[in-house]
Amino acid sequence: MPILARWRDRRSPPADIHKQNVRSVLIDGIGVGIVTGVSTFLGVFLTRLGASPFLVGLLTSLPALTGMILSIPLGRFLERQRNMAPWYSWPRAIVQGSFVLMGLIPFFLSQEMTAYAIVVIWALVTIPQAIVNITFTVVMGAVAGPRQRQYLMSRRWSILGATTAITVAAIGAFLDNVAFPLNYQIVFIASFAGGALSFFFSRRLTIPDNPPPQKDIAQQSLGAYLADMLSVLREPTPFSRFVISAFVFNLGMMMALPLFPLYWVRQLNASDFWIGLINTTNNGVLLVAYFIWTALTRRKGNVLVLRICTFGLTLYPLLTALTPRVEPLVFYAAMAGIFGAGLNLVLFDISLATASPERTASYIALYQLTTYIATLAAPLVGTLLADLFGYTPALLTSAALRFVGALLFAWLGVGVTMERPRAVQVM
Repeated sequence: MPILARWRDRRSPPADIHKQNVRSVLIDGIGVGIVTGVSTFLGVFLTRLGASPFLVGLLTSLPALTGMILSIPLGRFLERQRNMAPWYSWPRAIVQGSFVLMGLIPFFLSQEMTAYAIVVIWALVTIPQAIVNITFTVVMGAVAGPRQRQYLMSRRWSILGATTAITVAAIGAFLDNVAFPLNYQIVFIASFAGGALSFFFSRRLTIPDNPPPQKDIAQQSLGAYLADMLSVLREPTPFSRFVISAFVFNLGMMMALPLFPLYWVRQLNASDFWIGLINTTNNGVLLVAYFIWTALTRRKGNVLVLRICTFGLTLYPLLTALTPRVEPLVFYAAMAGIFGAGLNLVLFDISLATASPERTASYIALYQLTTYIATLAAPLVGTLLADLFGYTPALLTSAALRFVGALLFAWLGVGVTMERPRAVQVM
């Protein structure tokens, strides 16, 4: 009987709200990891359906375009909401549920029409996805608080990465054993399990209500609100210095995204085995890297980690451009994964620490806007440079932009004035 009682205690939800929130965040990460693993095959599915490169490219450009247009208005809308948690769980459920719908469509439409229908669905869910991109930062920051958010996020992202890796491996093995398109349909429909798990636990998150917006802000017209938010970047504040530096650095990061696979295949003639090994290594190191950087930020603060990681990530396109063989790229990918994990942690923390506490949603939306601009513009510029001058000069340009961004982080003192609270364990 005592054994049964202890088993019930372990299975029952924790009485403490904070512990329940932490558990929900971590299990939500498992559900998100499952759907993320499924989503990596969406472009492949479109390609096998006969979609044009333009349609496949819309999978990346549409979310960025929607975010550019709606980030500021959505930030204004979310700033006025009493509780942010439902605006994280419900929009995410819509995005995750869209994969189930994509799996059902081939039962009713031809392959050609299915490809177009999937892109239309993807275009529609970019709106709830833009909401999630804002509320995720706000909700996760509210769940953990300034002392514990890095520790919590390192655990969540590690769990999410491991779940995604396992899901991708399982799907890859499954797809080869079932006829097309039924194999992809089963995978997309089965993503319902991950989406349901994510929704069930994200709905359980309990965070403090937002303070009501100031009367003068609440009565602003949309035009006045837009002008007010853009004026934030002209003021010499910690937030504006952070956003400007991050924007330049993100231009260098996003520019290289389409260049790496092109360079591997067309310049180095890398086989599928080596490309798979590079990607697996890049993601695999994240499981350990997050905990390493969390421990370092706990002792030394964000500034040191920010500078190590930004200058470290500058080396990735630089070394790739100067490498005539494929074998060293595995080491470079591991290095990039380690530095990327640290950068994710400190940027997440600094964005919340420098945003106005009374207007967090609007400030995060403004930061997201600059990220969307970089995501949409930089890859196009990178591929254009590659067509005109070659892949090596394009990669070197990416490295130069990253280096300038890293210098801006240091020169503008991003993170220097932040308090450095000592992180504590949350479970």
